[in-house]
Amino acid sequence: MKIDQVYTPAILLNLDYMEHNLKKYADLAAAHGKQIWPMVKTHKSTELALLQQQYGCTGFLCGTLDEAEALCAAGIQNIMYAYPVATNVSIDRVIALSQKCNFIIRIDGEDAAKAIQEQAAKQGVSVQYTIIVDSGLHRFGVAPDKVVPLADALKACDHLVFKGISTHPGHVYGACSHEDLAGYCEDEARSMAAAAEALKKAGYTVDIISSGSTPTFAQNIADEHISIYHPGNYIFNDTIQLSTQTASEEECALYVLASVVSHLSEDLFICDAGTKCLGLDQGAHGNTSIVGYGTVKGHPELCVDGLSEEVGKIHVNGKTDLKVGDKICIIPNHSCSTANFTNYFIGVRGDEVERLVEVDIRSNATKKNVK
Repeated sequence: MKIDQVYTPAILLNLDYMEHNLKKYADLAAAHGKQIWPMVKTHKSTELALLQQQYGCTGFLCGTLDEAEALCAAGIQNIMYAYPVATNVSIDRVIALSQKCNFIIRIDGEDAAKAIQEQAAKQGVSVQYTIIVDSGLHRFGVAPDKVVPLADALKACDHLVFKGISTHPGHVYGACSHEDLAGYCEDEARSMAAAAEALKKAGYTVDIISSGSTPTFAQNIADEHISIYHPGNYIFNDTIQLSTQTASEEECALYVLASVVSHLSEDLFICDAGTKCLGLDQGAHGNTSIVGYGTVKGHPELCVDGLSEEVGKIHVNGKTDLKVGDKICIIPNHSCSTANFTNYFIGVRGDEVERLVEVDIRSNATKKNVK
């Protein structure tokens, strides 16, 4: 089947580009003796997680407990959950996972830790954890100089097993150029080094020092402290990665196939893809280099500068050969959001459709424990 026979709008996955990305990051990690535990929320697909495993990934970081449970059911052993939990129903899920695989939760405070400890003690189960270090995002985590006091406080939780430290330098998504990345990489490396050295000085064994993002991966892969890296977006890449030269257009594997359906004026076209394919993300942390709502492949003169739910406005800057009836491919600003809009990626090579890739672990596609 040819791509031009696919109904639009559709979310395409260029399998050649994706496999290139997986190999590129795997090779870089292997060259430095590091592990990749990628963030699963990017693709939310068991099939793609198993493919990442084939490319050398030794564990996974999950953004939801749904993802963690799905990977555990698929036989994956090393699973880390990125955030604390605090409610009974979530703690029960954490305890169940801890009995089935090498599960590690992240903690950044005593309240959640004590809640997990109480239920784990009742059930006679131990739960492994890492302490979240705030490396600059200021979303979760404690400052590096507060890690030892928190670890000391958690010693009283005898059903919690300290494994190390983790962070996410997500504030890097405020970078507007490749040159901006260095400062964020320094934040990541300095924060983890300070926390790790303080813990070791205090007598702690730090088995896991995990961190990472796609933009900081290449510059910090040789870091002497970090041993496990958590890039997520790298499998697809997107316009945000283009903005910092973290990826090239040929490394952007996920894009939206849309049809041009109207030509209202010389400089305005309408396509049949809107917010329900592309989203409204223009950079989560103030990335002013992002203009519009995606990059139209092969058409630098076009800007997707307005979206309704099902259609998009495309303005022309200069001359174009675009016409009504054409199909275009739009690289989303944030591919993680676009991936969450579909049940299937349409896997393509060249102009041929090869297969469907199921997106089976989107959280809001589950029944939420309702029988």
